[in-house]
Amino acid sequence: MGLSTGIDNGGTKRPMRQGLLGGSFDPVHIAHIALAHDARQYLALDLVTLIPAARPWQRESLGASAAQRLDMLGLAIKDETGLEVSDIEIKRGGPTYTIDTLRGLPGNREYFWILGADQLENFCTWNAWEDIAARVHLAVAARPGAELITPAALQQHLKSLERELHVLPMPPINLSATLIRERIAAGKDIEGMLHPDVAQYIQRHGIYRNSAA
Repeated sequence: MGLSTGIDNGGTKRPMRQGLLGGSFDPVHIAHIALAHDARQYLALDLVTLIPAARPWQRESLGASAAQRLDMLGLAIKDETGLEVSDIEIKRGGPTYTIDTLRGLPGNREYFWILGADQLENFCTWNAWEDIAARVHLAVAARPGAELITPAALQQHLKSLERELHVLPMPPINLSATLIRERIAAGKDIEGMLHPDVAQYIQRHGIYRNSAA
C-alpha cells in the first residue's frame, strides 16, 4: 500500500489514518463507494483501501472471479480521490480471515475497519475477533434491515481497550450485491446501481447472467 506519513496542521508528523473496507464486492456498487467516501470524510482518513476477499468463509461461492472483481473495483474507483484497491487477500488465497490481513499490514499507521450493521451483529463470530478489535478502530454504518446493536461481548472488550465504536452518520442505502446479481440474472435494469463502466464490464463478460449465486 506504500503510503507516506501524514502531517497534522501543526506540522507534526502523525501516523497515516487508513480506512479498510473489506468485502466480496460481487459486484462493487454505488453504496460501497458512498460508504468509503463517507468514512473517509467523517473519520478524517488519509486513504480508504477496498480489500476484496479471496473466498469469504461465511458465504457461498462468488459469481465473479477474483480477477473480474479486481477489474470492477479498479473501474469503480478510477476517478475517485482517496480510494485504492488492495489484492492482499486474493494473493494470499484460501478462506479469507480478517485477522490474517491485519497481521500483514505495515505498522506505524492508525487503521479503521469499516463495516455494516449486519456485520457488527455477528462480529463476535469472526476468527480472533478480540485481536481484530485491538488492532483497529471499528467504524460501523447503518444497513437496511439490520439494527445497529453492538454485541455485549464486543462492548465489554472495547471498554477494556478504552476504545469507542465509531458510528458513521450515513443514511442506509437500500442496495446490495445480491439484489444486483438477481436483477442481472432476471434480465432487469440495474441503471444507477453501479458505476457505468462496471455495468458495461459485467455485460461484456456475461457475469451473473445465468445465476444469482
